[in-house]
Amino acid sequence: MKIVIDDKIPFIRGSVERCGEVVYLSAEGITPAAVADADALFVRTRTRIDAPLLDGSRVKFVATATIGLDHINFDYCRRNGIFATNAPGCNAPAVAQYVLASVAALFAKKGETLNPSGLTIGIVGVGHVGKIVERWCRQLGFNVMLNDPPRAEEEGDAAFVGLDEIAAKADIVTFHTPLTREGRYPSWHLAGSGFFANCRRRPIIVNAARGPVTDTAALIRAIDEGTVSRAVIDCWEGEPRISRELLRRADIATPHIAGYSLQGKIRATTICLDFFSRHFGITPPITIPEKAPMEIPDVSSMEQIASSYNPFDDMRLLLDAPDNFENLRDFYRLRNEVVGCRQRECPL
Repeated sequence: MKIVIDDKIPFIRGSVERCGEVVYLSAEGITPAAVADADALFVRTRTRIDAPLLDGSRVKFVATATIGLDHINFDYCRRNGIFATNAPGCNAPAVAQYVLASVAALFAKKGETLNPSGLTIGIVGVGHVGKIVERWCRQLGFNVMLNDPPRAEEEGDAAFVGLDEIAAKADIVTFHTPLTREGRYPSWHLAGSGFFANCRRRPIIVNAARGPVTDTAALIRAIDEGTVSRAVIDCWEGEPRISRELLRRADIATPHIAGYSLQGKIRATTICLDFFSRHFGITPPITIPEKAPMEIPDVSSMEQIASSYNPFDDMRLLLDAPDNFENLRDFYRLRNEVVGCRQRECPL
């Protein structure tokens, strides 16, 4: 068996060598020629899994060590007998940490008192990440509004509201949807000119989902017109060539590292290796020495979250070298997640 692995995936070196020939390559080095005789791939979001890469190869297993999966053409994989998976929920606690620490940092920077009970947060997309953001916000005393049409359709509308209502009533809007362009509920440019036109409370906008969930041009106009008061941008359209206009306007701007925690990376690699072991029937299953908690902590205060991460440190690095966007991600010093006051069962 030949296994090709993105060389920026942490904690994976030395784990699968007993299964066959292992080749570590940069994302740019994962080319059709490099994977033609490979049986399995471990990748990140920078590798497109589709016909141009895999046609003519013998690849039958693909795992991306990420929560995102819009870089994988699942229809193509199904048609060609390729098992493909992501690492669902692996970095959800880190993204939730990023969102709330960023909100806390915005208030602290302006010397404002952050009183959660006086603020309404709209969570758009209530999956792995959104559920943790919801849980922590409720524990902290925010008024919480949820928007998730697929879940509303499946579970009933009682817990969910429309996007227009969130635009009209929320002081903070944070996006946690996958990126989809088709189907009944596409998320591409979900936060577009129509959404911003309905904003009534000059909300803080947070995009820690995928860049194109927010229409960059529309967001810039909304900031310039005062419809949006502040913007926290971790995910950008056109990465790694990001909008300098939005970079100049964003109150917090980071290089797509919201989910880059030490624990999240350990979970991602562990999940991918578990799928690999099961797919190829490898016994004993492949594991790594590093362990991460599979439980989500409770939180007791905004100070607890704010003290765990300062987004302005990462923002300074991006402002100093926006052309180094990809390097800032590849060589990011992984942070630790929030340490909670007690533990509960993990919803991942």
